[in-house]
Amino acid sequence: MPKINVYLPDELAEAVRAYGVPVSAVCQRALEQAVRRVTAIRETALGELDDADLLARLPHFTPRARTAVRLGIERSRADGSAGVGTAHLLDGILAEGGNLALHVLRVEEIETERLAGDLAGQPAAEPGVAADSPSQHFSGPAANALELAVTEATTFGHNYVGCEHLLLGLIAEPDGVAGQLLRSRGAELRLTRRAVAAALAGYVHLRAQAQAQPPAGAAGTPTELASMLAAAVAREVQPIVARIERLEERAGVTGED
Repeated sequence: MPKINVYLPDELAEAVRAYGVPVSAVCQRALEQAVRRVTAIRETALGELDDADLLARLPHFTPRARTAVRLGIERSRADGSAGVGTAHLLDGILAEGGNLALHVLRVEEIETERLAGDLAGQPAAEPGVAADSPSQHFSGPAANALELAVTEATTFGHNYVGCEHLLLGLIAEPDGVAGQLLRSRGAELRLTRRAVAAALAGYVHLRAQAQAQPPAGAAGTPTELASMLAAAVAREVQPIVARIERLEERAGVTGED
């Protein structure tokens, strides 16, 4: 049976040894699950988009992520594009309007309104789709970005794929129009991963606060929720970033992944 080395941070390795966690069994189960998810999204991303059950073929995507993908497909069709590119997927995230990826971009001081304007001036054509194709497909970079989104979610240990993971997939994809635009605006991959981790921690903190408050005093408008989330992120981000930096230092990671 082939052997794959798994490197763990010192703290985690000590805990695994102390509690006698069956590393091989756990890793095999996690890898089997990851392979199934990546295989499923690859088949979906490379298939035709005329299938009415497309969103049903994205079972691990959250409702907001599914909506973003659907809006991207609709935008592509409205443009008369031969395929759905990464620019369309990013446009879908922006158009959805209420997802965590937008909060992450704002934390990184990337104005979503200006980003939407910049996106409108970008060429949507990308490799991987024939101009005379009788059916619509994702472009090569868009298919890769969807696959990378699943990988990012798996890396976080999440059993779902949200718009925040899709944003990371777009940034990580090297050839897509969306990734090039995002990186030029300062959305560096490793820092965005940290922002996503902090935003998720802030969201959990926000939900705990909201549940502890009486209904009459709970914030309800999108502006209030966004302000509370930003404040929660600010409180949570420093210890999370510090811990990630310690783990990266121990692992010898110094540059962008």
